[in-house]
Amino acid sequence: MMAIVVLLSVVVNAQIKNAKTESVKIFGNCGMCETKIEKTGSIKKIALVDWDQDTKIATLTFDASKTNSDEILKRIALTGYDSEKFLAPATAYAKLPGCCQYDRKAKLAIKTETTFDKTIMENQNNQVIQTATTKETQTINQLKSLFDSYFAIKDALVKTDGNIASAKADEFLTAVNAVKMDQLAMDVHMVWMKVVDDFKQQSQRIASSKDVKIQRGQFMELSKKMYDLMQVAELEAPVYYQFCPMANDGKGANWLSRENAIKNPYYGSMMLTCGKTVETIK
Repeated sequence: MMAIVVLLSVVVNAQIKNAKTESVKIFGNCGMCETKIEKTGSIKKIALVDWDQDTKIATLTFDASKTNSDEILKRIALTGYDSEKFLAPATAYAKLPGCCQYDRKAKLAIKTETTFDKTIMENQNNQVIQTATTKETQTINQLKSLFDSYFAIKDALVKTDGNIASAKADEFLTAVNAVKMDQLAMDVHMVWMKVVDDFKQQSQRIASSKDVKIQRGQFMELSKKMYDLMQVAELEAPVYYQFCPMANDGKGANWLSRENAIKNPYYGSMMLTCGKTVETIK
């Protein structure tokens, strides 16, 4: 067993450069807590969190040149989990499922709380909330041009206009390249890393062609990744996830729209209203 632990440690350290390891107590109850704590704190090739449900001890392994234990613990605190260093905002704790709501009083009784201690913790919580709010605002501002360009491509395909679709795809690619990942909210950041390469490839292919049939095929793939991103991003208004059963040789295909009324980008005027809204993203 010890050999397995050592082997896993070697593998993790090999994946994360400038690896530093710290252990800290994070409060939670169950397997659901474990999944959320580890998922929230971990970032591929940058940070890995391994939380033990029995001891409540989390092993944090991270690239010290890119992050630190405080940043990891703040992210975890924002999802509702107290640690030895940071108290989760009350609103975040309240949103935890009943099985995950650990005894906060027991945690606070670990050390004698003075007025000074309480002030420090309140300031830390306020700072975490303020940081999160700033990240959300930066995320909205950064992604606005990206979303605008996506919907412009969709509108061009509704009109079966390959020239405009190509031009708007160029704008989309410019918006992709302008995004600064370090300014994205953490949940958006993690999805962005998974979709950004596809965004570039698909928009380049739409931009390089005036053939609407080719553009629609690439737009179908682009819409799959855009759906993943919009699910986690803060949106200024509801977005409608729509589906046409006839598209993609009868296999069906989705797209996103700012309006609930169906305007099919895969067939344009041929079957303008073919489809339905399957989900509203808010």
